[in-house]
Amino acid sequence: MPDAPIAATDLSALTVAQAGARLAARQVSPVELASAALDRIAALNPVLDAFLLVTAEHAMTQARTAEAEIGGGRLRGPLHGVPFALKDIFATAGIRTTGHSRICADAVPAEDAESVARLQAAGGTLMGKLATHEFAHGGPSFDLAWPPARNPWAPGHITGGSSSGSGAAVAAGLVPAALGSDTGGSIRLPAALCGIAGLKPTYGLVSRLGVYPNSFSFDHVGPMAWTAEDCAILLQAIAGHDPQDPASADRPVPDYRAALTQDLRGVRVGVVRHWHEEDIATDPATVAAFDAALEVLRALGATLETVRLRPAKQYSDVKIAIAESELFEVHSAALRTRPGEFGEDFLGRALGAVLMSGSDYVAAQRERRTMLAEFTALWRQHDVVVCPTTPGPAPVFGAWRTELFWQKASFTAPFNVSAGPALSVCMGFAGGLPLALQIAGRPFDDAAVLRVGSAYERATPFRQARPAVVPGSTPPPLPAPPGPANTLDAAGRAAVADAANRAGLRLTGRQLDILCTSAPHVAALLARLRRPRGFAEEPANTLHLV
Repeated sequence: MPDAPIAATDLSALTVAQAGARLAARQVSPVELASAALDRIAALNPVLDAFLLVTAEHAMTQARTAEAEIGGGRLRGPLHGVPFALKDIFATAGIRTTGHSRICADAVPAEDAESVARLQAAGGTLMGKLATHEFAHGGPSFDLAWPPARNPWAPGHITGGSSSGSGAAVAAGLVPAALGSDTGGSIRLPAALCGIAGLKPTYGLVSRLGVYPNSFSFDHVGPMAWTAEDCAILLQAIAGHDPQDPASADRPVPDYRAALTQDLRGVRVGVVRHWHEEDIATDPATVAAFDAALEVLRALGATLETVRLRPAKQYSDVKIAIAESELFEVHSAALRTRPGEFGEDFLGRALGAVLMSGSDYVAAQRERRTMLAEFTALWRQHDVVVCPTTPGPAPVFGAWRTELFWQKASFTAPFNVSAGPALSVCMGFAGGLPLALQIAGRPFDDAAVLRVGSAYERATPFRQARPAVVPGSTPPPLPAPPGPANTLDAAGRAAVADAANRAGLRLTGRQLDILCTSAPHVAALLARLRRPRGFAEEPANTLHLV
């Protein structure tokens, strides 16, 4: 395990819970915390590129207000005066919100996203906007207006995405808390590869209002922080019904922090082994760490039982077919008029939707409905299920190819399909890079996954080490965009070009090659979705989560 502990006097090492307690006791002031965070951002962001925009003046104004309120006995709660930052898809009133894309490089919203408004109402101090994969989707990309965020444990390695800057900023101690979004793993993957905690809440628990959409069916807004306890504190502030979000659930919000305990007696844990044993090539260090994590859960009193779900690729197929269709609709106007302003990795994913039909979309939604029924049965027998979050530690930047998005299954997509909560926590290290455990649960039982994750963290030593980022160091150079790898013959290319034209796209030769590179993978995915279905197998147009 890396041995870079941070002294207790270093404000950058404070968790959200610790910072909140010290602020409430007036052992530290909001102005001190904000100033220390700004100093650390200035020192380390040139190495990590986690922040796209630092809102220093705004932060200090909020910090001074919080200091006056706390000093006057008007403490708002455990987030009052605590610094946080936002993935740059969250609208911020009067503050540039780009989506890490040239398309919105100068966009300045008039209002805050609902989740941002709730964090600020809780007294949080906004430090700035964080890097993301383009519009929370394509990446890592090397042809955008801003560079990708780098992994604090090894700056030549990826952070995971798409909440890339959120993972890097929290791991490096630039801020103790951040918000991310998760459509297929975009909170949990950077949490895993950066060694922090990240929660994808239940679909509908946290408002999506004011957040650039990726997929209406799968988007979740959630917290990223150093510990599961911190995630519980953040979730408490942002959860709850929002009548302006059509997916928002109108249900009581429990006390998430109160549910945390180190005693897991009575908790029924389903262990998903076949995904890493059969479906997804997984690093031996991850398998060993996962087996060790199971023993920790057992020692804490949990009952473990191996469970078998569908092959992981089936969930990824359903998620991709639905989400790419929805993503294309979100960005269709810009894709038709300004395709050259998108990064090539984004195009390599989004353009594939023109090869999907309405029938394909409905088929995927029908399959999701069946999957949801299967998950409902699973939750009658188990309180949570566990598996690795990623198949291994963070790879180097140069290992990424857009085709991998279409080819590989993931450990995270099944729990976007399920719509329930899923948490990633650190479960060790390999070669100095973090490994991660994923804990998923039934819809609206977010407290259960936080309980298990927090108990596991408290029983293991992995929260005691932080990455040692050297100010002024020069990270390895980024690779050039890998470019398309079209394998279609002339007839295949012509068919793809015809589909693009019918969708109203006017692509350059290189952009058409990007789409042609994706085309065989799209065709294979759609072929896997086609199967006989009963007359009454309806699509999952409306989620009825229990």
